[in-house]
Amino acid sequence: MATPLNNQPRVQHGVLERGLSAPVHSRLYEGRFGRMFRTLPAATFVEDDLVKLAATMTALPEPKVTPETEIDDEENFGIPAGYTYFGQFIDHDITFDPMSSLMKQNDPDGLVDFRTPALDLDCLYGRGPDDQPYMFDPSGRKFILGDRALTGTGTAHKPNATLTRDLPRFHGRALIGDKRNDENVIVSQLQGFFLRFHNFMADKYPDEPFTRIQQRVRWHYQWLVLFDFLPRIIGRDMVEKLLPHLKPENRIPNGSINASIVANKPQLKFFHWRETPFMPVEFSGAAYRFGHSMVRPVYRLSLENLPSSHPVEGLGGRKMIFDPVDNDGLNGFREFPANWGIDWDLYFERPGHILSPKALGPERVQPSYKIDTSLVAPLGRLPEFSKPGSSEPKQGQISSLGLRNLKRGVALGLPSGQTVARFMGIEPIPDAELLVGKANVDGIAGNKPITDCGKSFTNNAPLWFYVLAEAQWKWQQQAKSKKNPEDKNTTPTQLGEVGGRIVGETLIGLITGDANSFLSLDPTWEPEFGDPSVKSPYDRFTIGHLIETVPSVS
Repeated sequence: MATPLNNQPRVQHGVLERGLSAPVHSRLYEGRFGRMFRTLPAATFVEDDLVKLAATMTALPEPKVTPETEIDDEENFGIPAGYTYFGQFIDHDITFDPMSSLMKQNDPDGLVDFRTPALDLDCLYGRGPDDQPYMFDPSGRKFILGDRALTGTGTAHKPNATLTRDLPRFHGRALIGDKRNDENVIVSQLQGFFLRFHNFMADKYPDEPFTRIQQRVRWHYQWLVLFDFLPRIIGRDMVEKLLPHLKPENRIPNGSINASIVANKPQLKFFHWRETPFMPVEFSGAAYRFGHSMVRPVYRLSLENLPSSHPVEGLGGRKMIFDPVDNDGLNGFREFPANWGIDWDLYFERPGHILSPKALGPERVQPSYKIDTSLVAPLGRLPEFSKPGSSEPKQGQISSLGLRNLKRGVALGLPSGQTVARFMGIEPIPDAELLVGKANVDGIAGNKPITDCGKSFTNNAPLWFYVLAEAQWKWQQQAKSKKNPEDKNTTPTQLGEVGGRIVGETLIGLITGDANSFLSLDPTWEPEFGDPSVKSPYDRFTIGHLIETVPSVS
C-alpha cells in the first residue's frame, strides 16, 4: 500500500541545500534560508502519486525534432532561449552549499547558505583575488580565461566570428567561483561571458581598483535582472506592482529612471525580513524552478553544423541538451570540442535581430520552451544521476528532474499551491483546470487534470507544479481568443499571479534589501551602455546591448 512521502532525498543537484530539511515556521526565526509563508501548513502527498505525476509531466523521447524552418508548437515567442540559462546563472549566484553530502546528512539543521542571498555575482567572483588568486591574473584585477579558443561560424551580424574562450580548467574541471556554472555548455559559456565583461571593464578603467570594477559589473547585472529578465518572466504589470516608481505617472519629471523610487518605495506584500533578506524556500524549492519547463531538447550553438551520432532525426547541426554520449549532448563538467563556441545572437535579441515566429531558419533567435507543466525528455534522465553512457539511473539515484523537484518540495515542508493562493487573496484554479502537459493546441485537447495522477492532489497541488500550471492556465485563457492554431501556439507564456509574485518579490527584495546595490547606494544610477535615449527602463539596457559591448576574444 502506498504511504505518504516523508523520506528526505539525498542532497545533490536538484534537491536540498544544507539545513533545508528543517521546516522552520517560527515568526521569530530568520536565517539565510527562511519562509515567505511561515504560518502555512506543509502539504503531504502519496509517494506513488508523485511518481506518476513526474512521469506524466516528462515527455517521452521522440524520433524526430522540429526543424528550424518550421514553428515548434512548444516554443515561447516571448522569451529567447538565453534567458533560461541567465535564470540558471542568477540561481547559482544566490544559493550554494559546498559542504559534503555526509556533513549534510549528519547536520540536517545547520541552516547555512554559503552563497550570499544577494545578487552580487559571488558565483563569478568567488572569495576574491586574495583568497582564490588562481582565478585571477598577477595584477589581481582581471580574470584568467581558458587557453582554448571556442569558435563557430557566426551569424550575419558576426560572420566567421571567433566567439570566446573556454573557462580555465585543471584536469577538465573549471576553475571558477561556482562549479555549477559548468553544468552544461550554455551556462558555462555564459559564465565565461561575464568573466570577459569584468575584464572589459578593468581595461576600460585601468586606474580603478578591483572593488570599484566589481561594483560596476554588479550594478549592470542587477539592472539586467530587474529590467530585462524579470519583465520577460513575470510581465511588466507585475514588475510595476512591485516597483511602482516605474509607472509613468509616478516618475519624476526630467529625472532619471530610478530617481522616483525615493518617493515610491517597493511594494512587497509577503517577503519581509528584519535586517537583511533571506532566501525563501518557497522561491528556491518551488517557484523559481519554473525554468526547468523552459529548457529546449535541442539547441544550435552557432552556424557551425555540428555532427551527431544521435538517432533522433532533424538535428540539422544542433545538439541535444543532455545525452548519455558526451559529444551528442551539451553535458558539462568537461572540456568540450573547440568548435562549440556559442554565438549569442542565437540566444538573445539585439537591435534588428529579434525573436519572432516569422523569423525562422538557423540564424533566428531561438525561443525558450513555454512555461507549462511539461518537461522535455532529456530532463527525465539527467546524466549526473545516470549510468555512464546510459539513460538508466545509477543505483539508488533519481534521474528524473521532475521527481527530484516534487520530492524536494515535500522535504522542505512547502504548502500547496492552493494554500498559497488563498493566503495571497487569489481564488485558486480549480483542479479540473490544473492540467498536466504542454501549452499548445494538442495540449488543450488532450491534457488531463492533476487529479488523474492521484487523489492526494485533490485541492492540494505541489507548489512547484501549481506555479507551472498557473502559467499554463493564463496562457490558455489568452489562446482561447485566437482564431487559428498557429496564433494559439505562438501565444507566449509568463508566470501567473502566485508564481510571478513569489519570484518578483524575492528578486526585487534581494536587490532593494542589499545595502550595496545600486538601488540602495545610488538610485539615480543608470548603465554606461545600451541606448540612453530610451525612456523606458525595460529597453534602456538589455543582455543584447551587453553582447554588443563586450568584444569577442581570440
